[in-house]
Amino acid sequence: MPNQRIKTPCVGLCSTVYGDLVCRGCKRFHHEVVNWNGYSEEGKRSIWHRLEILLAQVMAAKLEVFDPALLRSQLESRQIRFVAEQSPYCWAYHLIARGARVIQQLEAYGVVLMPEFRDWSLPELRDAIDREFFLLSEAHYHRYIAPRFLDDTAP
Repeated sequence: MPNQRIKTPCVGLCSTVYGDLVCRGCKRFHHEVVNWNGYSEEGKRSIWHRLEILLAQVMAAKLEVFDPALLRSQLESRQIRFVAEQSPYCWAYHLIARGARVIQQLEAYGVVLMPEFRDWSLPELRDAIDREFFLLSEAHYHRYIAPRFLDDTAP
């Protein structure tokens, strides 16, 4: 399974079908979810890149990946899917998203929490990361995307 290329950011929790402009699962914009299969590889890479930047920003504020090679080997040995081309901070998200309830020592994965988060449980941290990632994606949508949809003079 980890050798399979991840072809879409979809995590199977789509909220755009309920009217959200930003998916609470994958954090893509509604139109990106709907049009994904029609995008060129360059268009898809652009979306992946935006998601990576926002997620890595959230993660870097909460933890440090001190050994990316160890983190990668742990993900591979535990068959946790991740996008190898992305930042190790995104890899750490996949680790926490999949293993929050079972990981006892995060340091064994090449990751350490920032001091202000060391008393948090991993499920609590995972949920906070997910909320912040969603809020950043939503803010990005409202700042950069929504004005273009409202501007009748835009090409």
